[in-house]
Amino acid sequence: MNGLATIDYIVFFVYFVIVASYGYWVYNRKKKESMNTHDFFLAEGSLTWWAIGASLIASNISAEQFIGMSGEGFFVGMAVAAYEWIAAVALIIIAIWFIPIYLKNKIYTMPQFLKTRYNETVALIMAVFWLFLYIFVNFTSILYLGSVAINELLGGGYLHIVMIVLMAMALIITLGGMKVIGYTDVIQVAVLVIGGFATIYLALQIVDTRVNGAAVGNAITGFKTLMGQAPEHFHMILPKPTITSSTIDMPENLSIQKYVVLPGIAMYFAGQWIVNLNYWGCNQYITQRALGADLLTARTGILFAGFMKLLMPIIVMLPGIAAYVLYKNGQLPGFEGGKDGAYSAILAFLPAGLKGLAVAALTAAIVASLAGKANSISTIFTLDVYKKYIKKDADEKKMVWTGRLTVLISMIIAIIFTWEDVLGIGGEGGFTFIQKYTGFISPGVFAMFILGFFWKRTTGTAALVGLILGFVLAIFFNNYAVDIFGKETLLYTAYEYQKMEGGVVKTITEIPFLINMGWSFFITVAVMVLISLGGPRVNPKAFEIDASMFKLKPVTIAMIVATLLILTMLYVRFW
Repeated sequence: MNGLATIDYIVFFVYFVIVASYGYWVYNRKKKESMNTHDFFLAEGSLTWWAIGASLIASNISAEQFIGMSGEGFFVGMAVAAYEWIAAVALIIIAIWFIPIYLKNKIYTMPQFLKTRYNETVALIMAVFWLFLYIFVNFTSILYLGSVAINELLGGGYLHIVMIVLMAMALIITLGGMKVIGYTDVIQVAVLVIGGFATIYLALQIVDTRVNGAAVGNAITGFKTLMGQAPEHFHMILPKPTITSSTIDMPENLSIQKYVVLPGIAMYFAGQWIVNLNYWGCNQYITQRALGADLLTARTGILFAGFMKLLMPIIVMLPGIAAYVLYKNGQLPGFEGGKDGAYSAILAFLPAGLKGLAVAALTAAIVASLAGKANSISTIFTLDVYKKYIKKDADEKKMVWTGRLTVLISMIIAIIFTWEDVLGIGGEGGFTFIQKYTGFISPGVFAMFILGFFWKRTTGTAALVGLILGFVLAIFFNNYAVDIFGKETLLYTAYEYQKMEGGVVKTITEIPFLINMGWSFFITVAVMVLISLGGPRVNPKAFEIDASMFKLKPVTIAMIVATLLILTMLYVRFW
């Protein structure tokens, strides 16, 4: 890596000044009034549909996408785009059926939903679960992956400085509350999209010049070159390996590794839907962007985010495939083929100035996600732990300052665990790390929410059992099922492969984690249903639902149809 030129630093500095100035202006406007908890945590009623949609994308697209998903694009190819494109359908489902229930019942946090629908025990356990997940999985992985990428672009040697700077920028934005986060996210998304598209456009030109020997690179020709030289990277559905065991020097070894991460058509029967519906519909970090708005504004913002998700693989996945083709042709000197280094390897080719814009886009994504995650952590702790169990008589001012202190403490904890990569994020692969460990609680959480929404008989006891059982089952399938039941059963097929870690060849036997997630969910739902059948026919805490809540405006229907048509064409073309 050659580092950044002076013009790159200027471009980046301009980005930072614009975001900081705009955030300060938004904060100052609100400061003239007395900031209460709804302003700080939800920005109630003040976010427009485009601000909600932009904030959803800015908070979602971060280092795990730019670095992690680009890395999976390098390793697996287009199949990883399923996480983005199925998300577009999940957002449609959430806009139509989930959000009306939240808004009708004045739900502001996910633990509040669980308390309202079930009981305080379920809410408290889940609040603790979420706090641990957000701090030790999401917060740390975003910070680590982003810092590693930017450090490489700077030429190395600045990892810890980058960590501190990223957290400082996120802290400045977060302390202004949700309204500052929401509106600065609009700028972050603009930088993210412009920088992202500029990066892939230049990357495709580089592929044309480096691989085809063209004097002047052509992006369309570069894309055709990708499809010609890496056809296996342009399939959404990976074929099931014909063998279940392979050593590192066999060609089947690589196909097994890919299938374990993205298990073909099987992942669409459960895993992908659980991942996306849980993430977008039952996740404080995401849903709170829409919980302060009216129904039409919230729906439009969510659907706008869904439409933007269709574009995201171009920005975050395609650079990885470009890196693969360049690497295959010996055009990435110094790059050793590590997944999470693919995006940085592409950025190194960019000219001065544009590289600064690309770094600004990457930083925008990282900072927006860190700020959003920090706000969610402070929201859950302040409203669902501090106010309920520590200081019940806390006034508005005390709660806002408690939220700010929580932000600071959570950031310090994340830096401590990221400083020397204590959690092993680098070895696992960033994107896989997040999906895998989030998947430990996703089945139980989603089972609780989906039954709580739409089956009035679901009881608090069933929810408590489901929460714990889903977690236990996920660990069981991931760590113990193969040893007890063997590699081949009616429920799953386990695969054995070898991979190089730290210069040592390791033999790994595992069931694809998306399959684990699916069976954990189905078994949890079945047990929850059986337990609930022993309770009253209608739980007194069940939500009132009527058909009028789910009626759609013509503009909403038009957005849904447009999204589904585009998605259908993409799957038909790249099946």
